[in-house]
Amino acid sequence: MFSQCIPSPLGQINISATSSGISEILFSNTAINHAPSALTELAAGQLQAYFAGTLQQFNLPLAATGTAFQQQVWQALCEVPFGTTCSYADIARRINNIKAVRAVGAANGRNPLAIVVPCHRVIGANGTLTGYAGGLEKKAWLLQHEQRQQALFSQ
Repeated sequence: MFSQCIPSPLGQINISATSSGISEILFSNTAINHAPSALTELAAGQLQAYFAGTLQQFNLPLAATGTAFQQQVWQALCEVPFGTTCSYADIARRINNIKAVRAVGAANGRNPLAIVVPCHRVIGANGTLTGYAGGLEKKAWLLQHEQRQQALFSQ
């Protein structure tokens, strides 16, 4: 297992990887720097570019551990475009399981790859911010950051 910590505008972010891909990207109050690798360095660089406003799409090998259903939801989250939002029902429709809205919410909440698998882009059906493992303030910041960057890129 490899890991490193980077500073961000939202606090410390711990990045963990196996030899095959990035396994966790989490907000943390405690820095974990066991042994960085080329993969954690790659993720760190892409996250720094994201925060600098020069990256809208991540290109990383991902190796998060989860059930087949969670993996399906996380893949659907990766298809939500930068600077946009959707609802849990939208994700349930994307995976062709409209009755799984609550299960989609649970899988969304267990996403171990913050920012890169953009669970922050999922909001309530009524347009309100709903839960986020990093806290609603971080979620609001991420959404505003992406909307500002999208406006700059489209000019």
